Amino acid sequence: MHWELELVFFSILIILALVALTVRNLLTAVVMLNVFSFLSALLYVVMGAVDVGFTEAVVGGGITGVFLVVLIFKTTRRSVD
Repeated sequence: MHWELELVFFSILIILALVALTVRNLLTAVVMLNVFSFLSALLYVVMGAVDVGFTEAVVGGGITGVFLVVLIFKTTRRSVD
C-alpha cells in the first residue's frame, strides 16, 4: 500500500545505522541511534502496528536515549597511550 514510503524509511534507517557505527563522537552516535529509533517507530505506524510504534518511540527513543546521554556525561575522557 505505502511501499514507496516504507522503502524511503528503510533506506534512511540503513544510512543512520551506518553513520552511528562509523562516527567517533559518542554523543553523535547516541543522537543517530535515537533518530533511528524514532524513524523505526514511524515505520511501524505506517505499516499498521501502532502499539509497537508507540512502545518503540517511548522505550527505544525516549528512555534509552536519555539514559545513554546521561551516562556519556557521567563518564570521563581518558587518553590511551
